This record gives sequence, structure tokens and C-alpha cells, in this order.
Amino acid sequence: MTNIFIGGAWPYANGSLHLGRLASILPGDILARYHRAKGDRVLYVSGSDCHGTPVAVQAAKEGVTPGAFAGRYHQEFTEYFRRLGFTYDLYTRTDQPQHHKVVQELFVQLLNHGYLYKKSTLQCYCEQDQRFLPDRYVEGICPHCGQPARGDQCDYCSALLDPSDLLERVCKICGTPPVLRPTEHYYLALSKLQEELTAYAEAEHGWRDNAVRLTRRYLQEGLQDRAATRDLDWGVDVPAGGFTGKKIYVWIEAVSGYLSASKQWALESGGSWEDFWLAGREDSSGEQTDICAYYVHGKDNVPFHSLIWPAILTGAGGLHLPDRLLACEYMTLEGQKFSTSRNWAVWVPDILSRYQPDSVRYFLVANGPEKRDTDFSWREFIHSHNGELLGAFGNFVNRSLAFINKAFGGKVPGGETDPLWADNINILYGDAGKLIEAGRFKDTLELIFSGIRRANKYFDEQKPWIELKDNPAACANTLYNCVQIIANLANLLNPFIPFSCDRIRSVLSLGQPGWHSISVPEGQVIQGLTLLFERIDLKQIEEETERLNSNLR
Repeated sequence: MTNIFIGGAWPYANGSLHLGRLASILPGDILARYHRAKGDRVLYVSGSDCHGTPVAVQAAKEGVTPGAFAGRYHQEFTEYFRRLGFTYDLYTRTDQPQHHKVVQELFVQLLNHGYLYKKSTLQCYCEQDQRFLPDRYVEGICPHCGQPARGDQCDYCSALLDPSDLLERVCKICGTPPVLRPTEHYYLALSKLQEELTAYAEAEHGWRDNAVRLTRRYLQEGLQDRAATRDLDWGVDVPAGGFTGKKIYVWIEAVSGYLSASKQWALESGGSWEDFWLAGREDSSGEQTDICAYYVHGKDNVPFHSLIWPAILTGAGGLHLPDRLLACEYMTLEGQKFSTSRNWAVWVPDILSRYQPDSVRYFLVANGPEKRDTDFSWREFIHSHNGELLGAFGNFVNRSLAFINKAFGGKVPGGETDPLWADNINILYGDAGKLIEAGRFKDTLELIFSGIRRANKYFDEQKPWIELKDNPAACANTLYNCVQIIANLANLLNPFIPFSCDRIRSVLSLGQPGWHSISVPEGQVIQGLTLLFERIDLKQIEEETERLNSNLR
């Protein structure tokens, strides 16, 4: 048995989730559901990123505490992840004492091991707002590509930046040019870990191509030491003398949440966090620990997962490094970049108020930004639901089971498993599992839906409505095999569209999903059959498009 750790990216608690963000998070739940069905021990954690200046600024505008402001969105995230069927073992938040404790412990370990040092530098200070500005609150022009950028990273060319690198710098809060003032901070000695991180990145890990390319580029350019503390008033205190009023920088603090959440899960559940973080030891069941750690996030977070987090883990010592980085590309909306400031977005609470969660999950995988940038359009979303979920999968399930209700009194008829179908299903489990473990979720869906199309063709070619009159035994055999296919599809598709698969399991009285072939016995009563999916009227394409444009600011 392998211990599977899955770290899902931490959404920032400064506003509702939109579909572009959700697309980068969803693969974590697919992995968790698959590995649990396979029989692996899984720890799947994430939480809301509640610290930072954006939260503090918005909270001040509303006259509430930063914790209360972030808590509002944390509760919203928690509720909508539940509605979407996410199976976190723990979904927490960064403004918790347990998180602060673990972050500070890591900081002290890095300090004791010689990977943190003090340095006085010039930092951007806004005289109008009377505050040192976090890197992301300094905006200007990237010196490398000439595009608009923020002070920590350029989204156009992916260059890692320092605010002082930017041309035409301005404060994001008030728009005035900041001045440079001296301040002392701790720096993480990334340059000291260049050799170790290069060897780590060059090893075979199963990273997506974007993570490989970007990480190789950063290493070839030479790793630069980065500030580990900042002059902030909302975050994790620096556990060192003389740093009152300063906080541990968010890019160290947030990624450390993977470990702090694991330890919080252990405290609350009685489980062993060590089983998922300390390789080469006997786990709590007495077996040698075999760990595989997945990290699921967006392309803009690649360096923090491929270099920063491994550097922290290496510097602290003895903790398991990321094995597989599944970084999504970007998703646009009707051909334009998502923009929260302009309200050019499809918000998760809004879409779930009108559409099934499985429809959202399916689209974000089948048409999501797994390998390249993709676009969400209402036309494609609705056609995807009608043509694939309803037209292929739902159609096969409903017409097979409805026929049994009508012709066989609602009981699975007798028959013999078709050897060809049995072989196909077993092959499907093996091939689909390999694709999921490789992070190729779109290919997995395409493979399973090719099987669904073959099943529909089988139904059409057997013509059970004619067999019923001419050869009832042959009809019974056809429908028996259709039921076996449906039962196994409920396993194979469960990581992707769990609500529909749960309904199939209820109708056929199946047990919990597993990653192996199952069968439904003759005489099993079909109960509570309803349509898995309803057709969406195509006029809603125009209605949704108009709604989107009317909300544009």
C-alpha cells in the first residue's frame, strides 16, 4: 500500500471563487477519489489563505477585522467545495494557531541550519498610505518583456521579480509612486541550495511540462535569495528578537500550510502525519513507508512548489519532497482573461445555483486547461452537458435500466457476462488508472467515454426491443451485460462526476466505489430510477451570455 499525500492549492480568502481558479484545484479531488478507490491510504489537505495585505486593506474598508473578513470567504469556500463533492480530509485556514506554530517551527529550523540570514535592503514604501508595500502591491512595467507586472512575478514572461526591478512603479492601493526606504529582513538562502535543487528537479518526478520548463529556466538563470519576512501587520509573527511588527512572508508561510494542515489533521483525527511526510520508516500499521506526494495548483504557482517549498523542506531536513506537480495552464472566459475587478467571471456560487455540480466538474476536466490555455464559453458548456453527459452517458444508463423496468419488472435479468466486454472493462480500469496517476485527466475521460460510445453502439446493434419479441433470452442477456457495464462505469467515472455515480450505486444497490471490476447479480431490484441529467434548453446560451455582459463593470 502506498501513502498518497495530495496538497491542493490554497485559495486566497479575498473574494469568491471563479471557474478559472476552480479548474486548477479540481484535479486534487479526482486524485483523492481514485487513490481511495484503489485502496491506497490518502491524506488530502488544503485551506483558505487568510493572511496578507489585500485581506487587511479590504477588512479596513469594511470596518471589520481581517480574520472576520477572511472568515466570510473561508465559510463560502468550505460550503461550495462541499457542494462540488470535494473530499478533503482537512480543509483549514492559515490564521489558525496550529498553522502559526508549524510555520514558526520551520522558520527556526531554517535559521538553525544556516538557510536564513539578515540583510538590510531598500523596500518600497508608500508615503501616502504610510506603509511598506508587499511585493504584489507594487505594480509597474516588467524590465524583461515590457508588459505590466506586479512586484513579485510577471504573468506574461514568468520572470521572478523584486519590486525595485519594476519600471514606472506605483502603489496598487493609491496609485502614487512609492519611495525606497531601508529595512532589515531575513532572507532565504536559495542560492545555497542551487546544487541540491538542480539535482532534485532533474530527477524523474512526473511533473507536467510547464513545471519542468519554468523550473529549468529559473535554475539556469541562477537562484536568487529571497526575502523571508516583510513589514506587514497581518500574518505569522517572526520568531526572532528585534523583528516586532514584521511577519513571515506569505510565499514561505502559505506553502508551509501543507505541513501544518497535515499536523492539524493528525491532532483532530488521531492519524499519523509522519506516514505522509517521513519516508523510509515504518508507518503506523508497521509497514515500510512508501510515499507519493501530489501538488495541484495553477501555472503561476510553479516556482513556489518546484523550488521554494522543496528548499524549505530540504533546509528544515528530513521531510518528503513533492513527487508530482500538476500545474494547470490558464482558462479564459469567452475569449477574455478572467477579471475580478471588472466582474468578468463566472462565479462558483452563481453557476451552482442553476447547474448540476457534475456538469461543472465534467466541463472543467474535459475542456479544462490541463495542457494548454483553454476557454470557457456558455455555448460549449451547455453543448458539453447535452451532448456528452446527457446524450452519451445518461442516455445509455437510462434507456438500459428503463427497458429493464418495462420488460423485466424492474429486476436485472439473467445472462452471462460477455468475455469481450469483461476484457474491455478490465483493460479500461488499468489504462484509466495509469492516466489518472500521470495527471492526464482529460485523456482519462476521453478513454472512458469511448467505452460509453461502444456501449451505446452495442445496445443499438443488439436491438433488445426486437430481441424481446424474437428471442427473450437473448434480450435478457443483452440487458444483463448493459447493467454490468453501467455498474463499472459508476466506478470509473466516480472521480470525475461523483453525484451521478452515487445515484447509479443507489439504483443498483452497489457498495462503495472501488478500482476493480464488479458485477450485479441476476434479480437485483432496480429502485428509484430517475434521469441522471436533464436537457438544458439552448436558449440559455444567450441568457447566460447576456447575464455575463450585464454584470461587467
